[in-house]
This record gives sequence, structure tokens and C-alpha cells, in this order.
Amino acid sequence: QVQLMESGGGSVQAGGSLRLSCTASGSIFNIDHMGWYRQGSGMQRELVASITSYGKKNYADSVKGRFTISRDNAENTMFLKMDSLKPEDAAVYYCNAAVQIRYHDVLYTYWGRGTQVIVSS
Repeated sequence: QVQLMESGGGSVQAGGSLRLSCTASGSIFNIDHMGWYRQGSGMQRELVASITSYGKKNYADSVKGRFTISRDNAENTMFLKMDSLKPEDAAVYYCNAAVQIRYHDVLYTYWGRGTQVIVSS
């Protein structure tokens, strides 16, 4: 079994910063690509940023230049550093990962339960 757990959400003022973490645990052989998604109130879930196993990064245009995604493969952990937060960044942020389970050859997609980010104006 594999579990993803997000942490680091909270309430900040516009212009502030937060650092989200996502740690995978369980019978993990390898984690391939990972990503952060968010879903604001009344909005569709959208991809915020993604990172491959070797560190190639992609960002949504709305967060480019403000957010930084990274990962620590040794700790099965992914981070999202969010700077210059705007009210429109308020959402529940979800961790996503493609995981190869120990002794299995295929990749499975897992989701965390989410961590809430509130940005006040």
C-alpha cells in the first residue's frame, strides 16, 4: 500500500509565502513523476506544477515565477514553495504521484487527501 500525505498548508496574507510538502510512504520501489494540483471553491482541479524523477519541472502559467517545485528522492518527498501568494491561489492543494510498487512492474497513480491554502487580501 502507498500513502501520500501533504502538509504545510495554512492561512496567509496576500504576498506571503508557504511551503507545502508531500511524503510518500508504503511499499515503494520507485516514484516516477509527481505533481501538485489544486482545486479552488467552485473550480475544476488543475495542475499547478509537476516534476519528473530526474528533476524536469513544469508550471502552470498562473504560478510561473512565483512557485518552485522540488523533490527529495531519498526521502520520497516533494515540495512546493509558494511565494507572492494571491487570493486566487486559495485552494485545496493535492499531491499526485506515479508510483511503482515493490515487486510490481506497472505504475499506479496515487493522490493525497489535500492541504488547504487560504490567502487573505
